[in-house]
Amino acid sequence: MDESSAEAVADAASAVVASAAAGATGGWRRATGIAGMAIGVVAAGAAAGVALERLTVGRAVRQKARLALDSTGPYGALRGSPGKAYADDGTELYYEVDDLDPDAAPALTPRRRRLFGRKAPAPVTVVFSHGYCLNQDSWHFQRAALRGVVRTVHWDQRSHGRSARGVAQVERGEPVTIEQLGRDLKAVIDAAVPDGPIVLVGHSMGGMTVMALADQYPELIRERVVGVALVGTSSGRLGEVNFGLPVAGVNVVRRVLPGVLKALGQRAELVEKGRRATADLFAGIIKRYSFASKDVDPAVERFAERMIEGTPIDVVAEYYPAFDDHDKTEALAHFADIPVLVLAGVQDMVTPSEHSEAIADLLPDAELVLVPDAGHLVILEHPEVVTDRLADLLTRAGAVPAGATVGRYGSTSSTAQPG
Repeated sequence: MDESSAEAVADAASAVVASAAAGATGGWRRATGIAGMAIGVVAAGAAAGVALERLTVGRAVRQKARLALDSTGPYGALRGSPGKAYADDGTELYYEVDDLDPDAAPALTPRRRRLFGRKAPAPVTVVFSHGYCLNQDSWHFQRAALRGVVRTVHWDQRSHGRSARGVAQVERGEPVTIEQLGRDLKAVIDAAVPDGPIVLVGHSMGGMTVMALADQYPELIRERVVGVALVGTSSGRLGEVNFGLPVAGVNVVRRVLPGVLKALGQRAELVEKGRRATADLFAGIIKRYSFASKDVDPAVERFAERMIEGTPIDVVAEYYPAFDDHDKTEALAHFADIPVLVLAGVQDMVTPSEHSEAIADLLPDAELVLVPDAGHLVILEHPEVVTDRLADLLTRAGAVPAGATVGRYGSTSSTAQPG
């Protein structure tokens, strides 16, 4: 997208939000037609999916292509041993475990024996936390590469994926908080990783969840966590992010979006109909906030789009206010003495790479990796880079020896095939 096109899209996004605000106060039938576009702006600004094709492609062609990709795309098909954890408010949290393969697993390293004082310490478990409007399948490439080499846990945040709707939100109308997500992660760890060393990996909101865990359970970090990866995330000041919009546009978004979301969330069924009907209209906006490179496998784009489509509008509305309140800068100090990877896409407009640099500034021993030509969904856009750096973190954490082979799972280039 060239500069003039980007500006046009940004202006359109601002106009959509303003129109949605007017529709929300003036009558729901009138608002239905633009509700889908409003959700497009929300999803883009929050975590984002992608469109399958440019808007210049005919709708019928796009629909056929989506159906074809949905039936043949390999992404998100990996499954592990299922489990359930229960949050402190009773919310059922779904997770899956991929166990270590004894035939593929390398021998325990002397460093791990020194760290945990056992002749045969429990294997390291890597716990992956996903971002807003996504689910555990967003880690598809990393999951495929690590299968059998190290024990992993993938879970769905409350009201996302296969986890249940948040009890506190549905029954008591309580807002979602990042602190609650940290407690949810603790419940998953208690259920899926009751003992042994842990590596915590979080993307976007998942990284914030990891920070909230550290803030509330510093003893867990001190006693059991041997590595942390923070990918495309932020420790705070998200209210200052402009999402690449012009000044007037971002001011409109900040002023009306919370109210619009609340109103739309209260009429979820009606809005979902408008969202589906107008999906093609905001596809380009969504793609803009997800990927920066031009050569992305359309099946990967569609895979990300499906995850966004699976997030109900009332869930989008419940979560959005939590990000303005998020500030876990002080919690980063709990990671000071363990290996840390901080990774971000240089062209990320949702959690700009400057936020990752700020995290690294507070953790001078952390490895900072800035990926050129990458947007917010760097874990899908450049999975080979993310997997490579994650493998190095696991080596530094003692999870695998330097000689271990971590599998690769192809490229997201449209000219490459998953391998």
